[in-house]
Amino acid sequence: MGYRLHHYNHFLPISRTPFSNPFPPLFSFPFINRVWCGSQSGKNQAQMEQIVVNGSELSQVVVDDSNLLQKKISAIRLAGPAKLQVIADFDATLTKYWVDGCRGQSSHNVLQQEDPEYNDKRQKLYEYYHPLEFDPAIPLDEKTKLMEEWWGKTHALLIEGGVTYNGIQNSVAKATVAFRDGVTELFELLEEKGVPVLIFSAGLADIIEEVLKQKFHRSFKNVRIVSNRMVFDENGRLHSFKGKTIHVLNKNEHALDMAVPVHDRCDDMNGLGDEKSALKKRTNVLLLGDHIGDLGMSDGLDYETRISVGFLNDRVENSLESYRKAFDILYLNDASMHGVVKLASHLCSTESN
Repeated sequence: MGYRLHHYNHFLPISRTPFSNPFPPLFSFPFINRVWCGSQSGKNQAQMEQIVVNGSELSQVVVDDSNLLQKKISAIRLAGPAKLQVIADFDATLTKYWVDGCRGQSSHNVLQQEDPEYNDKRQKLYEYYHPLEFDPAIPLDEKTKLMEEWWGKTHALLIEGGVTYNGIQNSVAKATVAFRDGVTELFELLEEKGVPVLIFSAGLADIIEEVLKQKFHRSFKNVRIVSNRMVFDENGRLHSFKGKTIHVLNKNEHALDMAVPVHDRCDDMNGLGDEKSALKKRTNVLLLGDHIGDLGMSDGLDYETRISVGFLNDRVENSLESYRKAFDILYLNDASMHGVVKLASHLCSTESN
């Protein structure tokens, strides 16, 4: 289970005095009762308050520098939605970290191959390479090579062991995957406002696309997926991957040149160049991620203003300090997306509203 407030009362000073609204007058959090704000006096420890989202879900939100956030909100609203784009990670960001008391599956873990031996082989690769991904002693260039090696071996096992499109559909139908409450409303709002959503993932585009299809039962014309896309033969079996490999250390705006965004017909590439050019003109960014490394998803974009929203889903006591300093807004304990919906709605409104 995710950590709740009483699990870390012993190491965080919790103020019981209600805060005044830290976002007057341009922005407020009408969807929460209280907000935790970092001290503006330069002190190391945050002064925080418990909040309740929508009156029922126990969660917390942390804002380290409310003055800076207020300035960013004002700048994005002034420029308008025509200058805004949303960049989001998929696994444990758009999707829940916990699903019915179980750890939610990533897009890679969702896929089950016909021969279970290959599932075991991929799991062993995970157990070897995953600790290396987070090892601070490994230089970035060396770590990048290790990630390329890991992804290459994994993709080779998927091809060798056999994957079919029907198998993908069946795997997704049985998967422990669920979107955070509010994701549908977020996509609908951004579609209505004409704001593009780029889902960056080091996982599998075909899995993500199938999850979207099965969970939403509709498509969103403004949503694009930048991830590793499979190529199937005439018999519907995987035989290769399209473009260069996208892994955890290179999933950023440069990856737009390395992958095919989602269309109803994936072979329809008309206007792709114009689409990339238009995205580069949207120089304000709302970025959503669950890992500090996700902040790199906007690398390659010469943005003017970026608001970063982080989701710290687990092991709160280990990472709270670094996460709250890295993200403009930080949600704890596998929170819903309702707060982001309110923020996006506010960003898409005009200063006069």
